[in-house]
Amino acid sequence: MSEELPDDSSEIAAEEPDTGDPVLDVMAALEAERDGHLLDLQRMTAEFANYRKQADRRTVEIGGRVRGDLAEKLLPVFDACDLALDHGAHDVAPIRASLVQALEPVGLEVLDPVDEPFDPNRHDAVLHEPAADGDDTGQVVVEVLRRGYAWEGRVLRPAMVRVRG
Repeated sequence: MSEELPDDSSEIAAEEPDTGDPVLDVMAALEAERDGHLLDLQRMTAEFANYRKQADRRTVEIGGRVRGDLAEKLLPVFDACDLALDHGAHDVAPIRASLVQALEPVGLEVLDPVDEPFDPNRHDAVLHEPAADGDDTGQVVVEVLRRGYAWEGRVLRPAMVRVRG
């Protein structure tokens, strides 16, 4: 009435070539099993390292996007400072300068492109004037009507400009 349990060593030995010596057969089977586990461990270690790199990359990307969103929410503050300066309230200049100095090292770029070539990816041309005779320099920004801003290379708002050429 006793049940016989299957002998695992006989199954392992059946998978390996039979050398005639049962001890060598069991050793070979155990080495093959060990090598299989080692390969599985190496594969899992590599998959985890790749997962960790992807997670770190995503964390950095999301953090940059969040900081960019914050900078985008500050654009009306920059605009208000610029308008106040245009209307003679020069007491606002240090506040605006402090904001720019605090944000530029972490990714803010002020787009103030006077005398630069027109770039439709970074500038929004709202006024256009013809080029002077003999002027073949292409389209050039001659006046900035509203500054633009970029965050870590991504344009938050293009500069509103007047273009010649």
